[in-house]
Amino acid sequence: MEFADVVRRRRMIRNYDQRPVDPAAVDRILTAALHAPSAGFSQGWAFLRLDTADDVDRFWSAATPPGQGDDEWSRGLRRAPVVIVPLSSKQAYLDRYAEPDKGWTDRDESRWPAPYWDIDTGMASLLMLLTVVDEALGACFFGIPPERVAAFREAFGVPGDYSPIGAITVGHPATDRRSPSLRRGRRSMDDVVHRGRWSA
Repeated sequence: MEFADVVRRRRMIRNYDQRPVDPAAVDRILTAALHAPSAGFSQGWAFLRLDTADDVDRFWSAATPPGQGDDEWSRGLRRAPVVIVPLSSKQAYLDRYAEPDKGWTDRDESRWPAPYWDIDTGMASLLMLLTVVDEALGACFFGIPPERVAAFREAFGVPGDYSPIGAITVGHPATDRRSPSLRRGRRSMDDVVHRGRWSA
């Protein structure tokens, strides 16, 4: 598939059928993530691959607030046979930039204009989302509720220096309803691109 087609076809899929996903395709999706840029080549990311029914069920049990998860949107997501959780490590970046070629030995977080550990892991996640399209599969990126992160960590033994930035379901798309948010329409180039200076 041409890259432009991959970009145009990328969208969040919220409903999956029951077909399994080829493990080799999951390997390719994760391999693509390793090509994301990272500040100082810190590569302060990790990816929890959940591709057995037991692991996927354990994820939903850990990540779902009590009394939730039985709506149409949740039921469609839960049919995905694969969940990938991208995690970022701030410590990996602070350690990398304390090395002699960077010299930020004080590890002062105020030196960072933005949390690049999360940004870089987000870029790795986007590469996975694009690779999913190239594999003729579907994916949805969504957040783990903050009050469920501790339960998620405990369920999967995630160390304290790694934080989930979200989760990605992967599977074969089933008939899906369009998100109501899409009624807002895509913003135009003129709305978002400011040439030379900010303009209204």
